[in-house]
Amino acid sequence: MDEDEVVEAVATEKNSIVDGRNKAESAASNTVAETAERQKKKQNFIVRTIWTLVMIAGFFALMFAGHVWMIALVALIQTLTFREVVQIASEPSLDKQLPFTKALNWYYLATTVFFLNGESVLYYFQNIVFVDKYFVTFAVHHRFISYCLYLMGFVFFVMSLQKGHYRFQFTQFCITHMTLLLVVGQAYFVIRNILNGMYWFFLPASLVITNDIFAYLCGMAFGRTPLTQLSPKKTVEGFIGAWFFTVLIGIGLSEILSRYQYMICPVTDLSANAFSGLHCVPNTVFVDHTYAIPQYLRNLLHRETFVARPIQLHTIILATFASLIAPFGGFFASGLKRTFHIKDFGNTIPGHGGITDRMDCQFLMGFFAFMYYDTFISDRHLTASVLLQQAVKQLTAEQQLELLAGLSRYLVVSERIPDTAFSCIENFIPEHLRSWDYLR
Repeated sequence: MDEDEVVEAVATEKNSIVDGRNKAESAASNTVAETAERQKKKQNFIVRTIWTLVMIAGFFALMFAGHVWMIALVALIQTLTFREVVQIASEPSLDKQLPFTKALNWYYLATTVFFLNGESVLYYFQNIVFVDKYFVTFAVHHRFISYCLYLMGFVFFVMSLQKGHYRFQFTQFCITHMTLLLVVGQAYFVIRNILNGMYWFFLPASLVITNDIFAYLCGMAFGRTPLTQLSPKKTVEGFIGAWFFTVLIGIGLSEILSRYQYMICPVTDLSANAFSGLHCVPNTVFVDHTYAIPQYLRNLLHRETFVARPIQLHTIILATFASLIAPFGGFFASGLKRTFHIKDFGNTIPGHGGITDRMDCQFLMGFFAFMYYDTFISDRHLTASVLLQQAVKQLTAEQQLELLAGLSRYLVVSERIPDTAFSCIENFIPEHLRSWDYLR
């Protein structure tokens, strides 16, 4: 072996030693990185689990505390969601130059809440609002007042437009109004669900959570076919499997919940809670009903009828919506996050991300639950409070006195009130109304 070969052999050996050292260092570095990643995932899992238990405990505590606390919870969630969504397109440098942008966002939120929640007050507490002299003006002119408040914000927005910032300002304006429609508007109907009965809030929310859990489990076990590019981890198998289990669990859950009047009774007293209870005549959908079995199944089942609560059949439809339609609220949110290149809407809930990341399907489900209840379940009829509202809002003062005179006379004739009571009322009725024959 000549001198050149020796030098080459030595160089090769040195290179192999260096390569081996680099590989060892790289392997050690990868091991450290993998260990750190495992520790991070473990820590995140622990935090996520703890906060999940905290949220579950807090939710049930508020639900048992009463309807007013659940309404406050929904109001808080809608506010936090609104803040997270409108912030995704914000630019701190421009926010400092345009200080009224954020103020306008919150002003629009306040006017929208005033309009929507005012409607709820008028609808559910007519017997109080329309007989109180301090509230009656607000009640009669509520919608006009709300519209005027909005117009003030609109005019201020136009006046605040600055050259060079039009794109940013109009982007914020559009996102704010989209959020008001899709979040605050739908949250209003969720609050209406609570007032219609805790059942109509708790069951739809539970169906969405159940579907989310089983979509994950079925996807892990059977998932093969991607469902949508917006959420690559979602699979067709998980989607269908979750629907099946959501329907089964929904039927069982509806059977349990329908046994408790606190869950099924509409709100008549906001001070009520799970311990003071509510009492009402249950809606017929919560009462057992006998159904005839189709002729071709009778020989197979060896019976002609079966007993079930109609609400269980309605729950199948609600569970189907929660499984097949409500998830698209989540897909919409995923698309929005991809548009702005963000992983989560925020970090409001440790280990879970933002409120919006957890509520994206719930708003859509709550809106559907209200529409379904109002169309197929509600048994409301013409009531004294409804008539009172119409009389206050649509009749003149003289027509209201005419109504009072006619109703008073009818109550006297039917012996519901004594003659002396009508004599007292008659003193306040104009002469030309007292002279009518039917009042004599």
